[in-house]
Amino acid sequence: MQLVVARIGRAHGIKGEVTVEVRTDEPEQRLAPGAVLATDPASTGPLTIETGRVHSGRLLLRFEGVRDRTAAEALRNTLLIAELDPTELPEEEDEYYDHQLMDLDVVTKDGMEVGRITEISHLPSQDLFIVERPDGSEVMIPFVESIVTEIDLEEQRAVIDPPPGLIDDRAEIASARDADGDEADENGEADENADGDRP
Repeated sequence: MQLVVARIGRAHGIKGEVTVEVRTDEPEQRLAPGAVLATDPASTGPLTIETGRVHSGRLLLRFEGVRDRTAAEALRNTLLIAELDPTELPEEEDEYYDHQLMDLDVVTKDGMEVGRITEISHLPSQDLFIVERPDGSEVMIPFVESIVTEIDLEEQRAVIDPPPGLIDDRAEIASARDADGDEADENGEADENADGDRP
């Protein structure tokens, strides 16, 4: 199984280093010196990591054969892909690989459908689920225990207990306007106006 573990960003300095956007919970394993990674587009790889270091909170990599800024910049936006044994599991019980979480259905603890996980974003402070809602819009859900209360891989779903405003911001706006005296008529025109005001 192939797993996207990073995306190459801009060149750093003049000696061939690049910044990378990490997309794995195990960068020390997947992006270690000596790792050989496939690429997308395939024409830029495979790439072998020569060195890695953290600078100002960003991971910097240098690849074998990439010696100057021009060669490094040519790799920009390339995806780095690791080969993963599909039976391999994280060491910690409550940890998951990205591919295990992709496409999970997201529902609230009350059973309301929220959407489907289409991407996991790894930020310095926390991970985020990027969830595509049935109407095509996206919502970001922090992957923290207080919000994501259950991951059920057998049922292919993630159960969340969202704080007010995380997924129901439109309803809250409509309710606030109703409280200010905007009463909905029988056709619900006030609610439609509330939704229509959003960009």
